[in-house]
Amino acid sequence: MNFDNQGYFAIPLGGDLRLIINDTVIGTWIVGAVLITLAIIVRIKFKNFKEVPESNFQNVIETLVEFFDGIVVSSMSRKYAGFGNWFFGVFLFFWISNISGIFGMRPPTADLATNFAMGITTVLLMLYCGIRYSKSEFWKDLFLRPAPLVFTPLNLLGDFSKSISLSCRLFGNILGGTIIMGLVYALPWFANIAFPGMLSLYFDIFAGTLQAYVFIMLSMAFIRSKAPQED
Repeated sequence: MNFDNQGYFAIPLGGDLRLIINDTVIGTWIVGAVLITLAIIVRIKFKNFKEVPESNFQNVIETLVEFFDGIVVSSMSRKYAGFGNWFFGVFLFFWISNISGIFGMRPPTADLATNFAMGITTVLLMLYCGIRYSKSEFWKDLFLRPAPLVFTPLNLLGDFSKSISLSCRLFGNILGGTIIMGLVYALPWFANIAFPGMLSLYFDIFAGTLQAYVFIMLSMAFIRSKAPQED
């Protein structure tokens, strides 16, 4: 496994700007293609779904949807149940990205840029919920508390720093596992009989699933902190 973020070619954007196509970009495209393919399959199969499931495929899909709806309702209350669709998609993106190392890919989530983009998305959703649902309380927290206008820059910095916290936590865990697996695969052949498989089970599957779950749980907690606290 190569844990370097290798660049393959660059697309000129004008002047000195270039879009470098590297392992992260290609990996993200692959993960996106997998998600789109799954969505198309589910959409086609959806026409044959019954009120009482008659196939294992329908059972799996309904179980996943109900599971994430339950997580969102328990964490954010039923008022925000609509976020279940978003977090289900985010979890799948991170989960497939995290476990892609099993197939010899460099996980897109081993790149801080990928995680930071998703972290910023969480912050924007958090601010959106504060403006939409909390309204006057949101602006009071931003401009008036704990002292009028004095702490406004710190309040904004505190909100946007959450994106750094989210992205660095995921980045560190996934990149660390990627580097360790790369070093293990570089060992002599007699040390690679069963050892890599056990480590891959932990770093790729267990840690990858856990980190995807932690990301969405923290995101829900951050968003909920800006929304009204009624059940």
